[in-house]
This record gives sequence, structure tokens and C-alpha cells, in this order.
Amino acid sequence: MASAENGRVSTPSWADARSDTRIVPASLNLDEEAMDRRILVVDDSELTCQQLQQLLSTPDRHVSIVHDATEALELLVEKPFSLVLTDLCLPGMGGLELIREVRLRELPVTTIVLTAFGTVETAVEAMKLGAYDYVEKPIDAARLELLVSQALEDRRLIDEVAELRNRLRRKNAYHNLVGRSRRMAEVFARVERVASSRCNVLITGETGTGKELVAQALHSSDATRVGPLIVVNCAALPEHLLESELFGHERGAFTGADRQKKGRFELASGGTLFLDEIGEMPLGMQAKLLRVLQDGRFERVGGNVPIQADCRVIAATNLNLTEAVAAGRFREDLFYRLNVVSIELPPLRERLEDVPILVQHFLEKLADRGLPAKSITRETLSRLARYDWPGNVRELEHVIEQAVVTTPGRTIEPANLPSRIIPSLEEPFDLDFDHTRPLHQLREEFTQKIERAYLLKVLEKYQGRIDRCAEHCGLSRRSISEKLRRYRINKREFKTRARALERFVAVGGE
Repeated sequence: MASAENGRVSTPSWADARSDTRIVPASLNLDEEAMDRRILVVDDSELTCQQLQQLLSTPDRHVSIVHDATEALELLVEKPFSLVLTDLCLPGMGGLELIREVRLRELPVTTIVLTAFGTVETAVEAMKLGAYDYVEKPIDAARLELLVSQALEDRRLIDEVAELRNRLRRKNAYHNLVGRSRRMAEVFARVERVASSRCNVLITGETGTGKELVAQALHSSDATRVGPLIVVNCAALPEHLLESELFGHERGAFTGADRQKKGRFELASGGTLFLDEIGEMPLGMQAKLLRVLQDGRFERVGGNVPIQADCRVIAATNLNLTEAVAAGRFREDLFYRLNVVSIELPPLRERLEDVPILVQHFLEKLADRGLPAKSITRETLSRLARYDWPGNVRELEHVIEQAVVTTPGRTIEPANLPSRIIPSLEEPFDLDFDHTRPLHQLREEFTQKIERAYLLKVLEKYQGRIDRCAEHCGLSRRSISEKLRRYRINKREFKTRARALERFVAVGGE
């Protein structure tokens, strides 16, 4: 009778999932306290509370008592509980409302309903809302203990799965960079190797691949950096403003310079200066930047006092700088100064296996921002994982946010995706099999499935003509006829379709 509604778990792998699989935001950060066997009893009857506390108390259980649902909800939000036993008839907020709130807020707790004989139907309604089971009053001590023990064990397993999933998510994320593909593992390893080095780093990759996240990872991983990470978009400012932005200016250096201003090189002292879109920097500014990288010093605009540059420089671009150098749009000497170490971020279409974990990451991120918590079907995930993503990870994030905001229900279906998300890859061949069966049985079963599907295609191609099918398959007519008999395939159906098509064309069909 126990419902699994409030304990559904899911796999992040779209290729291994079944049609009813959901990826649900797992924003829980479970610690040891959450694994305790903590029970909350909610009942306005003092006598019932005393009876339950006596029945449920054991050395490994901690039982708390409250008399109204509002106080219970406050406790559930503040502290982790494994199990709630709640009466349905409570003053103020009722037991059903409490269960709805627990489900709405996705609190990691299992609920058992206490009900009198006349309210069993309401208890069933509570189970539809996610309650685990119900216990009738007067309470049968043996049934109560059996049900509570079972519920606590199920909750322990659910919590452990959630914790393992969180560990897996942390393993697959590196300073907000998310991925488990081989290409991203290479990026993580390269960041780890060069993080503590003082050498300049050039990050390359298409727009939306996450180049700024790599810069943040390099900065955060460098234990020697005590200063901040300062970001400059080189494409956003004209040359005269970019010079002042990078190096600062003295008072009176130009019209409107009514006070001294520190530049980004000074502000990044002891830390990291990230020059985004470096390929868009004007040639004149490229020469000034090169001088700073060579000499390690600069002067504010309108000043003549050299200032020591004490920051690491990381640059990023979505352009091919080698081609830009050849075309004279980028200085070759600056390119070599910046490209001491390069990190190339792959486009999302080259690491589609990361789409499921990215989707889960974005669902959790949006839920943390206060947007409605949503789940996603396997079909929807499959469509996302077969799209080529010209806008890369940034486009995927925007699509997930749009789907979360516009989907009326709790589950994102394929119809909720933007119309442009059209798969460019075929659905992968899914071998759904029972691994407990002997291999020879599985081999025979799949051979038959493949043979039958193959014959249907060939019969359709040759409109049921056995001689043409046999020639195509490289078999005798007798072998083809035997297989049709074995698989109960009627060749006449294909001839009937062919004649129907001929008639349709004859009367002017298109």
C-alpha cells in the first residue's frame, strides 16, 4: 500500500533511462544529521502524542511532538526529519495542507497519516498527494511499528541515493564547470595542472562554451592568488575608454577626468585579470598591452609614474587568432605572449554525453533561484541530447530556463521545448534486456528481433516479392519463406500496399 510518490529516484543518463524516467532537481545537501532517525509527530491530542512517543521511542530514534501543522512545517524547514506522523484533523492548517506543503517544498521526509475510522477516504487522498501510508485509530502497536520501521528503512535508502547522486554531481563538476565527458575531463586536468602557475593562459572556444567559467576555475584553484578576479570585456569598449579601463587615469588626463581612477590592472593586484574577447582588441591597444606583459609595468593615462603589474593575465577568444595574425588583425608577438598555455573548450555538440548532467545542473540552479521545481521526461532529454546546439552550453541553459518558466505542469515534455530544438542525430539503439538471463537466450532473442525488423524493411522495399528479397538478403527463396513463416509475416500485406499506392497514383494522388 505504500506509495513511492515522495521517494522517486532517477538516472541522469538519457541513453540508459526508461520511458518513465524523470530527472528531478536534487538540491539537497544531506549531512550526517539528516541521516538520523528523527520522527516528528503532529497531533492536537495530548493523549495520542504521549502514546506515540512511548510506542516509537527507541535508543536510535529521536521523537519530537508538535500540536499543529504550522509549527510542524517550521520544524521541517529548519531541521532534517526522516518521518512525519500527522493527524488529518488539526487546528488551522490541516494534515492534507501540511502534506501538500511538504511536497511543494520538496522536503526530504516521509509522511504517514493518522486517521480515524471515518476518514479513511481522506487518508487515501493524502497518499495520492505523496503520503507513504496511513494508520487507523485506535492505533495497533504492532502494525505501527512494522510500518514505521519499513518507512524509516525506505527513507534511509532514498537519502543515501540522494547523497550518492550529490557526490556524483560534485565529482562531475569542477569549480562550476560541469561535465563527465572525456573532453571535459581533459579540460579539468589542464586547469588543475596550470592553476598555480604564474604563466599567461589563453582560453579558446566558441561563444557560449563557458570560457569565463574556466577563468574562474583557474583563479579559484590557485592557492597563491590572494587578490580578486577582475573581468574586462575587450569588445565592449572603444580604444580610448579601454585604455583608461585597463590602466586607469590621473585627474585632468582628459575631459571629464575629474579625479584619479585606478585601472583594472591595479584592481587585480595579487589576483587575476581576465581579458575576455581579446581578439576584438584594437591594434593600438594590443601594442600597449604587449608592453605591459613584457615589462611588467604600466602608467595611468595622463601619468608618468610606473606602476608594477602584479596580477596573472588570462585571455579568452572565440576567434581563430592564428588566422587573425595571418590577416594582420592581431599582433603575432602579443599572441605568443598570451598563448603560453592554451585551454580549448569543446563545443557542446562534441560532448553531447554531458547534456543530461548539464540539464540536471540547470534545473537545480533554477530551483535554488526560487523558480518552480520541474522534472524532465526521457523523451525530452533525448531530444535535447540529439540537437547540435549552435549556441552551446549558454543556449542549453536558456532553453531549460524558458521551459521551466513556460511549462504549466511539473514535467517538461518535448512539446514544451522551443520549436527550433529539432534533433539532428538519430535515436541511439537501446538494448533493453534482463541481465539475469543466460547470454545464449538473449543472443537468440535479439537475433530474432533484428531479423524480423530487417525483413519487414526489405519486404516493404520490394513490395512483398520473395525473389527480390532473397536476392537482396543473399539467401534462398526457401530460407526467406521459412523466416516469414517463423516470424508470422504476411507478404501479401506488402503487395496490397503496393497495389493501393498504384491506384492512388493512377487517380491523381501525389
